[in-house]
Formats: sequence, C-alpha cells, structure tokens
Amino acid sequence: MPDTIRTTDGGHAAHPRRGGFRIAVTILLSQAMLVSSGVNAQPPAASSAANSPSIVEAYLNAFALLDRHEIIGMSITLSVLCFAVVTAIMLVRTRQRLADTEASARDEIMASRAEVDRVYALLRSEPQILVAWAAADDEPEIIGDIGLVTDADAPYRVLAFGLWLEPEAAQAIEHAVEALREHGNKFSMALTTLAGRSIEAEGQVVGGRAILRLKDVSGVMREFAELTGRFERQVDAANAMRTLIEALPSPVWARDEAGKLTYVNAAYARAVDARDASEAIGRGIELFDRAARTGLFRAHETEQAFSGRLPAIVGDGRTIFDVLTVPTHRGSAGIGIDATEADILRAELQRIVDAHRRTLDYLTTGVAIFGSDQRLTFYNTAFRSLWDLDVGFLDHGPSDSSILDRLRDARRLPEQQDFRKWKAELHEAYRATEARTHEWHLPNGRTLRVVTTPNPEGGVIYLYDDITEPLDLQRRFEALIRVQGETLDNLAEGVAVFASDGRLRLFNPVFARMWKFDPAALQDRPHVEAVIGWCHAISGDNPIWPALRTTVTAIDDRTPVMGDIERRDGSAVKCATVPLPDGATLVTFQDITDSVNVERALRERNEALEDADKIKIDFVHHVSYELRSPLTNIIGFAHFLGDQTTGPLNEKQREYLSYITTSTNALLAIINNILDLATIDAGAMTLNLGNVDIRRTMDDAAEGVQDRLEQSGISLSIRTAPDIGTFVADERRLRQALFNLLANAIGFSPPGGIVTLAAQRLQNAVVFMVTDQGPGIPPDVRDKVFDWFETHSLGSRHRGTGLGLSLVRSFVELHGGTVTIDSQVGRGTTVTCIFPTEAMGERVSAA
Repeated sequence: MPDTIRTTDGGHAAHPRRGGFRIAVTILLSQAMLVSSGVNAQPPAASSAANSPSIVEAYLNAFALLDRHEIIGMSITLSVLCFAVVTAIMLVRTRQRLADTEASARDEIMASRAEVDRVYALLRSEPQILVAWAAADDEPEIIGDIGLVTDADAPYRVLAFGLWLEPEAAQAIEHAVEALREHGNKFSMALTTLAGRSIEAEGQVVGGRAILRLKDVSGVMREFAELTGRFERQVDAANAMRTLIEALPSPVWARDEAGKLTYVNAAYARAVDARDASEAIGRGIELFDRAARTGLFRAHETEQAFSGRLPAIVGDGRTIFDVLTVPTHRGSAGIGIDATEADILRAELQRIVDAHRRTLDYLTTGVAIFGSDQRLTFYNTAFRSLWDLDVGFLDHGPSDSSILDRLRDARRLPEQQDFRKWKAELHEAYRATEARTHEWHLPNGRTLRVVTTPNPEGGVIYLYDDITEPLDLQRRFEALIRVQGETLDNLAEGVAVFASDGRLRLFNPVFARMWKFDPAALQDRPHVEAVIGWCHAISGDNPIWPALRTTVTAIDDRTPVMGDIERRDGSAVKCATVPLPDGATLVTFQDITDSVNVERALRERNEALEDADKIKIDFVHHVSYELRSPLTNIIGFAHFLGDQTTGPLNEKQREYLSYITTSTNALLAIINNILDLATIDAGAMTLNLGNVDIRRTMDDAAEGVQDRLEQSGISLSIRTAPDIGTFVADERRLRQALFNLLANAIGFSPPGGIVTLAAQRLQNAVVFMVTDQGPGIPPDVRDKVFDWFETHSLGSRHRGTGLGLSLVRSFVELHGGTVTIDSQVGRGTTVTCIFPTEAMGERVSAA
C-alpha cells in the first residue's frame, strides 16, 4: 500500500491509516509523559489550550530545583514533549481537512449518480434505444428498451438491421450509420420493422461520439390517428348540430360581445320575415321588441344566463316564446321555443283537471291526494263527509301524518296496538310502485276499503270506499246461498242447472238418485248431450229430450219445455225447464208416479161418470120426448072437457079438471125446460134475434107470475127508465129467463116480501137485475145453483126442479152475456144478467 494518495488539487497527503497511527502514538506518549509528571490526562488540544501556562510554570519551578544534568535531561524531555504536541496538533488539523474533502467528494458522487439516474430515467421514459460509438472505438454502448426491435437478452442484434428490417430499409440505415461514424453526417428516417412497429431513426455527433437513436413512434401515430379521428368526429358533430339547429322550428341566434347578431337559423329568419339568415344578420332584425330585449341585453352584458317567457309578433299573430340564453366565450347564444300551444294545452289541461275534480266531488268514494312532501293537495266532498273534518283545516294542506293523528284522537281510525308502526307501514305507499288495498274496521262498526295508489309524479292517492253494506249483503248472500243449497239438497224434486255453454253447473242429490248417476261423474260438469244420453238409457225415446237439448243450448229461442217421461221401470217423471237471466237453464224432474196412478184412476172414474151422465141425459131426453106426446094429448082432452060444447060438468068435475090442467101445464113446462137444456147442450139451439122492447118484455114476464104473487102475498116492483128503448135479442128466450128469475125470487121470498125487477142501459150492454128478500145463498151452495136439478130450499117453502137458473145462464150465454149472483145470508139475493148490445148487433147484421 503506498504511503500517500493523490488529492483533487494534484498534491499528495499522508495515507490516512499511517498518519492516524502516528498521531495515536504521539498522543499516547504525551499522555504518558503528563501522567508521569502528575498532570491529568486530557486531549492534546484541550491540554495545550487550557493548561500550557501552568505546565511551563511547573517546569520553571522545577528547573530551579534541578542540577545541570537534570536540567539537560529535562530540556531534552521538554523538547521531545513540545515536538509531540505540535506534531499531534498538525495531525488533527490534517485529518479534519481530509474528512471535509471526503464528504464533499461523496456529495458530488451522489449528485452525479442522481443526475445519471435521472438521465437514464428520461431515456427509459420513452420507447427508444441509444447507440453510442466513441472515437476510434468499434464497440458501441447500447442503452434503452432493446425489446423494441429484438430480444432483450441479445442487445447485439440491434445493429443487425437485417434481422428486424426489410432489406432495403436495413441497407439504407447501414449506409447512414457508416456515414455518421466516418464523416459525422446527420440523418433522420422513418422505418417499419418486420413486426409492424413504426421506428424513427436519427443520427448525429454529440461530444465526440456518434449517437444513433431509434424511437418507437407507433403510439404517437396511433394517438395522432385518434386525435385526427376525434377531430373529424367533432367536426361531423358540429356539422350535425348546425344542420339540426337549421332544421329546428324554434328560432336560434348567437351574439358577439357587442350584442350584435352573428348567427341566426332559418326559423329565426322566417319569424322576422327575412329572406334568409344573411339578411336578418345584415339588417340586425330583432325578434323581440325593445321592452322584451331589456332583460336579454342585461343578461348578455353581465355574462349571465337568461330564462323567461317573452312575447313576439310572428306573421299576423302574437306568439309566446320560452326564451333561454347562455353566455359563450365571445358573446351569448339563445333559443326561443314556441309556448303558445303549450299555454293552450296547459289551459286545456287545467280545465280537464278542474272537470275531473268536479267529477270527483260527485263520487261517493272518498278521494284524497297527497304530494311528494306528504301534504294534502286535493280532497273531494265524500272524503270530508266520511271523516267529518273541518274545511278550514283541510284547505291549509295538512300533512298525511297530522290528519291520521287527528282522526285517531277522534277515535275514527281502527284500533291499533302500535299506532306508530301501523302509520309507518301505511306511509310505505310513498315509496311503493304498485297500489295496495287495506280494510279498516272502524270503532263505529263501519268497514272501509282503502286503496293507496302511488302517483307517478310523487305522492299517494287515497281511495276510501264504505263497504259496510256490501259486506253485509255479501254475508246475506252467502247465507242465502247456503240456505238455497240446503233447500235444493232437501227438495223432493231433482234439480239440475246447465250453464250457457251446455255444461252441468249445479245439481242436487235427488237428481243423481232419480237417474242413478254417479255424483263424481256429475262433478266433472258433463255436457247436456252426455246427461241426456245417460237418461235415455233409463227412459228410452221421448220427444222431450230433443226439446230439452235445444232449450239448454239455444241462444235466442229458449222456450220453456214441460212434459212427462214414462220410464222403463214403470215410474213417471215430470220434466220442466226455466230459462235463467244469466243464460243458464234450470231443469227440474219430479217423480209423479203416484200422481199418474191416481190420475189414471180418477180419469177412468170420470170417464165412467161421464158415460153415466150421458146415459142419464140421454134417458131424460128420451123420456121427455116420450112424455111430451101423451102429455099434450092429456092437456088437449082436458081442454075439450072444459069446453061447454062437450057437455056440462058439475062442480066436482070442474075442480078435478082444474087440477089436471094445472098439473099438466107444470109438467109441460118442466119437460119444455129439459128439452131446451138438451138442445142447448147439443149445440142445436138457435136464437131468433130481433129488436126487443125492454119495458114490454119485463111487463110480460111479470104478468106470467101474477098468480104466484097473489098466492104468496108478495109485491113486485119494476124499475126502469121510461125511455130505455130496445136492444137486439131473442124476445121469447129473454122473457123465459126473466120469468124463471122472478119465479125463483118469489119462491124464496117470505110472505109480504118485495121482489124487484130492474133494468138499465149501459154504453155497451143492457143489464137486468132481480132482487129478493129471501134467506140468501150460502157460499158453499152459490157455485152449484146453476147445475142441473140442483135445488136447495134454504129454509123456505120453495120446491123446484133445479132447472130454472140453469136455463137462465144458458140463455144469457147464448146471447154472449154473463150471469152473476150477489147474495148475503139473511139479507137476500140479487141475480144480474148482462146482455151485450154490440155483439148481438153484429150477429143480426151478419144474418
């Protein structure tokens, strides 16, 4: 190791190790000497600075006590000591200077390294390669991202241009690099690697070195292409926006800093009646008047946006524009949107809203609309009446919560265990997206259906329906359905209901048992065709089945069907259908087997009775005809006997002859009545119609009963208008009917009674009434008095054949009239005969 080192200024210094050793030996010697002389050990600098005078003084005092040899020895020692001190001081100063020089050199080295790192980082910050050749040195230094052109572990391939360039490009750069190194010629060229990278190659001489820089500009090219494309897109967008602005129906304009128009679109030009936009800009034609432009120019000068509604004259009318202007870099831009139609629509919408609100006021459903702030914005009359809330309170727009609190305080809301939680759940409607339905059972017994519907614009619409009565009706309906179901299930008749589609909807157990159906099969709702097929197997063919099919499946002609079905087992079923309002058809099946059997027996008995009655009538007719001839002879011979020409008779003979005449006349009247009834019953009697004097006919009938009136002591009263006139009838039959009525009344009247015969003319009829003061006719006998041979004395002395009233009814009915009886027991009887006048007149005209 050398004893010296070369310094930065070109001198030499002792080697640090060797100098340090010497200084250390010197310090040790001086310390040893000081210790041996009784002085405290201190560093050389401190000792020389603080204790030098005392040491010298000590030595001088010592010299006085020493001899010559001692002085010489002491001098030598002192000299050595002084030399050591001086030498130590010099060594300390030299060491300090070396330390400062070393620190400065270290800082410079660190700074140099930092600068190198920064330069290297800058080189690395870009995708590039630097190749440097020193003068007269063929070995280049390569720095950078070698992976741009070749593998990172083979830097020597960077200069093998043929490996990563096309042959022509590789030859060109080789010539350029050779000219750079030999003659210092700069060059710059663009290269493309075999991998498709774009490389920018530059060569120049820097500081005596030939530098080749290879820079990857692929990213730059891409960025340039992207910037170019972006610029083109922005230009296209700007052109599209300009085209769109030109096509807008709303006026658009732009102003410079001075407020002058610099751009207007075609709509603006049309609005100001300019030929084109250039004329509008050139003449500075404003769309709005001076008063309207005040606010626009104020906003323009203060570089603020303006938004407002301004009027303008466009064409021949006044137009309202919604104007919006915004400040730009060099002025302002604005647009005016025609709000005239919007105003009209807004007014129309307001009218519609008002109409809807008036309509809602007429609804029985309570409606309350709350805004997004949960405050009441609308309510109808039904809502106020439902909750009995004060109008002043509602008109102030209370919150939803305050209304619920007030209703709760008034005990008008459903009782809730946790009212706060219930109210929070109800208010979830403000965040819901679908309507919800609630049922509130109020303390007063009412039930409300509450529907909360979210409003698309925010808020909730409440709908309150009082469903107390519908629920009650529903409960009643369900109870009624249950009662009807039980009733149907317990009916003796089989019941089936077919829907409008022809399928079985409802049936009772009797229906299934009657036709021996499986109830499970009927639960599957079979079609009427299938049901008829099952019934046909039991009943066989019957015309009622096609009619039943038609009635069930028909749309328009749903004529009810009714008929009897004789089944193969001997039973009988009555089938009847009833069309229902909903299109369904009710079909009933009643087991009438017993009724049919009884009906058959009764019919057979009736037929037997009718046959017997016919035989009886035939017998009476025959007997009457047979009796009439001999009776006529008897009457004739009795008349001859009474004639004086045949000879005189004594009193006894004349009395007997009188009895014979009376009895034969009575018997002849009976026979004639029987024959008349038989003729009427056979439909062989004809009327001899003509004009009948009503008053005269009544008098004739009264004359026929004079002897009976005298015998019974009964008075007859005839009541009729003098001018009652005539009507068309058979006079003989009319007189006979009145005679029978009077004879019947006289027979039931008590002695001294009065019988009244009255007649009156109505508009279309002539009415005869015969009234007596007899015992009256009981209700159970009243319906039988017109039957043949039906006679009842009713406690009187009257004994008749029971044919008089039968003949009366038959004669009146032959005239198209009616006979009625009004009788009260104990108060007498009135028989009324009504003869129509029009029908008889038509029959006479036809004849």
